[in-house]
Amino acid sequence: MPDARTVVLVEGRSDAGAVSELARCAGRDLDAEGVAVLPMAGATNIRHCLAAFGVQGRGLRVVGLCDVAETRFFVEGLRRTGYGDPTPEDLPGLGFQICVKDLEDELIRALGVPVIEEILAAEGHLSSFRTFQRQPAQAGRPDTARLRRFFGSGSGRKIHYGPVLVRALGVERSPAPLKALLDSL
Repeated sequence: MPDARTVVLVEGRSDAGAVSELARCAGRDLDAEGVAVLPMAGATNIRHCLAAFGVQGRGLRVVGLCDVAETRFFVEGLRRTGYGDPTPEDLPGLGFQICVKDLEDELIRALGVPVIEEILAAEGHLSSFRTFQRQPAQAGRPDTARLRRFFGSGSGRKIHYGPVLVRALGVERSPAPLKALLDSL
């Protein structure tokens, strides 16, 4: 990150993988462009990251991706680290794109359940998903919710599937928050 001019803050490694894969799909080399994608290990670390890299730290351009439920942490972090007095509505204009629930939800909705089941089959995980669907805790839940939970339940599953789902979508079909983030870089 020594040559970075822009830092992309994302909540976790699965989001970082998805952002990096979308850039690759678009034929971009973020390292060569001076862009570093940094997983923060959770939205509550935004303030620390902004302080380190933003206007009060290294003075880099800082943008990011967050879940709608985490916008309060981003707004407060921006306020406390010299970015004025933003509201949640101001976040996209400041370079922080908002996912409706989370990035996995955005990817699931963009691809649709049948396509994701094809991907799970190709990756050798469809039978695990079928077993997961039959668990009592999953009864009555829509498959989109089951998929979100399934991706989050296995060791490393979210990290693995972020780039896989992005690759399946390609650049033009990628969810609006992810595409807007890439376009802003």
